[in-house]
Amino acid sequence: MAEQQSPSPTPTQTAPTPRAVRKTRTGEVVSSRMNKTIVVRTVTRVPHPKFGKIVKQMKKFYAHDEQNQAKPGDTVRIMETRPLSKLKRWRLVEVIQK
Repeated sequence: MAEQQSPSPTPTQTAPTPRAVRKTRTGEVVSSRMNKTIVVRTVTRVPHPKFGKIVKQMKKFYAHDEQNQAKPGDTVRIMETRPLSKLKRWRLVEVIQK
């Protein structure tokens, strides 16, 4: 009687690790003078650590704008992405209001 050898077990395929949810911000375009780059200012309201009063924190982000569609004064939504240059880590998702 010939014994049948079971085929060697195939390596289990691991599911690809899920990507993290990317951060999005909404802000106003401050500058669009550079080619394919915009500067977006976001305003965040946070309580003061000691006094509790709500204060505004402003921060500027450099974002990639492939079609040069955003102009100063526009309200835009940007999304986190891989580093594109020394300062650019965000990309334009949509122009919300012109």
